[in-house]
Amino acid sequence: MTETSLPGVAGRRPSWDPRRRPCIPTIALDGATAHHSLCGLLMRADDLIAVDCVSPGETVAVIEHLLAICFASGTCPSSDEEWCAWITEEKDLAPAAAWLDRQPDDSWDLFHKKSPLLQNSLLGVIFDEKGTGTAQLVLESAGDYCLHFNHQHLDADCPLSAADAFRATLTQHVYGLPGRARISGDKLGAKLTNLAAGRLAGRIRVIALGRTLGETLRLNLYPPGDRSKDELNTSWETPNIERRTFEKQTKPRVPRGPADLHSALGRSILLSPLQGPRGQILVDKVLIGAGELLELDPCLHLQDAVFSKTTNGVEKPLWPSPSRALWQDAHALYSAVVENRTGLYGRLSKLPYERQGPGAPYHLWAVGLLANHALPVAWTHGSFPYAPGMAEHLHRASWRGSKIAEYIALSLKRAAIVAAETAFPAVRAADEAGQVARLDARWAFWPAAEQPFHELLDEVVDRGLESRDPVSEPLLIYAADLLTTARTHLQQRLDALPPGDLYHLARARAERRFEDDMANTRAPAELRGENHT
Repeated sequence: MTETSLPGVAGRRPSWDPRRRPCIPTIALDGATAHHSLCGLLMRADDLIAVDCVSPGETVAVIEHLLAICFASGTCPSSDEEWCAWITEEKDLAPAAAWLDRQPDDSWDLFHKKSPLLQNSLLGVIFDEKGTGTAQLVLESAGDYCLHFNHQHLDADCPLSAADAFRATLTQHVYGLPGRARISGDKLGAKLTNLAAGRLAGRIRVIALGRTLGETLRLNLYPPGDRSKDELNTSWETPNIERRTFEKQTKPRVPRGPADLHSALGRSILLSPLQGPRGQILVDKVLIGAGELLELDPCLHLQDAVFSKTTNGVEKPLWPSPSRALWQDAHALYSAVVENRTGLYGRLSKLPYERQGPGAPYHLWAVGLLANHALPVAWTHGSFPYAPGMAEHLHRASWRGSKIAEYIALSLKRAAIVAAETAFPAVRAADEAGQVARLDARWAFWPAAEQPFHELLDEVVDRGLESRDPVSEPLLIYAADLLTTARTHLQQRLDALPPGDLYHLARARAERRFEDDMANTRAPAELRGENHT
C-alpha cells in the first residue's frame, strides 16, 4: 500500500495531535467549562470535576482512553493496598501526562499518512469508492443505515471538527453495534463487513466517580498484573501487536494487558481530513469496517461488571433494558460491593471513610446503550451515591425502594383494568388494550418516581454510620411520597372518563381497587406506614 492511496487533501496532509490540541470538553471545580488536550487533562485532573461530552457513551469512551494511557505509562497502582493509598493520598497523575508528551509525534497524528491515530490505514485502498459522510462515524447518527432507503443521509455533506471526529472514533471502538458494514470486502476480505459488538455494547459499564476527574481515574485504575507485553493501541499498525485479517473467520485474541484492553480498536476506521474555510481542520468522509475481536476473561477484563441472570438462567453482565430504568436495579450495584472481595467492588468496600461534609464521597455511574439490533435507540444511565461502610444500608434502601415502586406501578395497572372493564363493558377484544392504556397511570408514575428514589439514597448517606438505622425512616417518607404521586396520576388518568353514572362508578371502583392494594398485607410494609422486618 502506498501513501498516496490514503484519503485527504491534495498535497501535504494536515497534522492534528489530541495530546496538545484542546479536544475534550470539561467542567472545572469553579463550574467553568473548557476544552483540554489529553496532556492537559492528565496534568490538571484534580482541578477538573469531570469530562463533559455530548453523550454518556462518549464520556465513558474518553475515560476508557485516559485509563489506557495511565496503564501504558505505568501510572497505576501495583496492588490493592497501593490503590487504596493512591485514593487517600490523591496520587498525582502528572507522570502519565509527561509520558504521553514524550511519545513519538507520528503515533499521535490523527491524519498520519501511514499510521493514523486509532485508525486502520488498510482501508485506504477502497476509501475513494466506499467512503461516506461523517454521519456514519457518529454512533447515534448512523443508525442501521435505514434512515433513508437510499442511504442519502450517510453521504450528506456535514463535516465534523477533528476534535469531534476523534471523540466519535473513541466511542465507535467501545460501543459499536453488531451488524453489516456498508463497505466492500472484495479487496481486503469478506469478513471486513461483519461488525461485531463493541466491548461495552450490550452491557452496563459501571464507573466509580470521585469529586474530581483525577479521583475518578484513580478509582478506576487497578493493579495491572504482568505488563511485560502490554501495549497501547495507537493505530492498526501499532508494532508488536499481531492483528487479525479479514479473509476468513478469526479467533478472538486475549488482551495483553489493561492498556491494550482499554484502547482496543473495536472497529477499522479511516478518516479523511479537510481544510476548513477559516483554516480549521475538519473530517468530511469516513469509512468503517470490522475491527478487533477480543476474548475477555470476566475476572480480569470485566472488573466493573455486575452479573445477573436472564429468565433462562444464564448469568451475564447487567444489560440495558428498554422497559426497566437503571435506578430500579441500583440494588445490584450495592450488592456487588457487599458480596465481592476482588475487583472494583472489592476495592471500594475497603476504602476508609471519614465524613467531610454533606453528600456521598463517591458515586457509581452506570451507563448502557439501548439498541434494537443494529439501531441505537438511547443512552441509559444513572448515578448512585456510595460511601464506604454503607453498602449494606444502601442495598437495603435501593432494594426496598425498587420493590415499593414496582408494587405501586402494578396496582396502577390493576386499577386501570378495573376502570376500563367497568366503563367499557362491551368493548371489542381488539380495542381492550387501548382502553386500558388510556387509563393506565404507570407511564406517568415511573418518571416521577425516579427523583424520590435518588433522594432516598442521598438521605441514607447523609444520616451516615452515626445513625443506628439510617434506612427505615427515609423509606417511610419515600413510600408516602410515591403513594401521593401515584394517587395524583391515577386521578388525572381517571379524569379522562366522560361524565355519567357508569363512568363515575368506574372511577370509584378503580380508586377502591388501588386503595385496597395499598392496604393489603401483601403490600410492602412501608406503604402501610410500617417498617419492614
